Amino acid sequence: MRGSVTDRDAYMDMVSQLEKIGICCVNSRSTIQMCSDKYWTSLRLADAGVPTPKTALVQNEKSLQASLDVIGEEYPMILKTLRGSKGVGVIFIESRRQLSSLLQLLWKQDETTEILVQSYIKSDFDVRALVLGGKIQAAMRREVVKGDFRSNVSQGAKVKEYKLNDEEITICLSADKAINGVWTAVDFIKNGKDTFVLEVNSSPGTAGIEEATDKNIIKEVLQYFKNKNTWRYSALEVGWEEIVTVTPFGNLIAKFDTGNSIKSVIHAEDVKVNGKKITFTLNGKTITTKLIGNYTSVTGAGEDDRYVVELEFEFAGTNYGKVQFGLDDRSRMGTDVLLNRDLMNRLNVMVNPQRKYVVTTKFSI
Repeated sequence: MRGSVTDRDAYMDMVSQLEKIGICCVNSRSTIQMCSDKYWTSLRLADAGVPTPKTALVQNEKSLQASLDVIGEEYPMILKTLRGSKGVGVIFIESRRQLSSLLQLLWKQDETTEILVQSYIKSDFDVRALVLGGKIQAAMRREVVKGDFRSNVSQGAKVKEYKLNDEEITICLSADKAINGVWTAVDFIKNGKDTFVLEVNSSPGTAGIEEATDKNIIKEVLQYFKNKNTWRYSALEVGWEEIVTVTPFGNLIAKFDTGNSIKSVIHAEDVKVNGKKITFTLNGKTITTKLIGNYTSVTGAGEDDRYVVELEFEFAGTNYGKVQFGLDDRSRMGTDVLLNRDLMNRLNVMVNPQRKYVVTTKFSI
């Protein structure tokens, strides 16, 4: 998904539709939107412990002083529109008078224009590092354009390959991870030995860095995604309890247990084995089915031998076919089904431990 996808909500909604039907997108809608919003990006980077220049959002003229107090009112400083690329929307501010005049002009043109101010950190160059699949792909140094303070290739900056040190690698990977990127560009500057990340780009241009490194960057990206094992899908947020459908027992309350790495479990009473057949009862319904095998589960109460069966499983409108369950008496657990990590990976879900029934409703039982 290129950066222009953020131009219209309808384009972003198309990304959501692709994600919903299980299409792998190079970066998710959430990542794209986060990178297109410079303030949101700065918040996520700060939460991840990534060093950044002091940044504050300017909502209106009345709140200007409070925003300046956050970063420390020192000139020069940097003003940015929340959305912009290729260095456009980044302005060097040398005085309070210039700042006030520029804000008045911007808000007169469009009173909804969103602005942030950022402390200025002097540097003769910046560095762009490309991150692909959680690994550094390439890095280049971009000299500040003569007579300017920006170092974008699109503005005429000269480039050359840059070798990252261990600290810079860690910072770049942390920044990419903070915005949940798959293929991103992390831009940072140096002030002495200190490193400050300026932004993370979800749609990096490659002409400059291919020139600097003599690498075929796009070929590497295509080779990476040719391997379907690298594909990442947008996860569905679920509660730690949700309603699932297990045939022939119908709708049941399931606990999504991220700590369970063994087998998914279903409640069973009156279990009887006859050769390769097993009979058990759940919620007053008794069935006889094929015995798949058995395993030993280690719990706080000791070891527990459990039989394994296969039952048809459905969640959130999708049928996942036959799923293996261990049989156990869960009458004191409050839920009839316990899901393990392997099955949750198949469902592509992200568990919110603070909520229940995020995508289903208990009243469906």
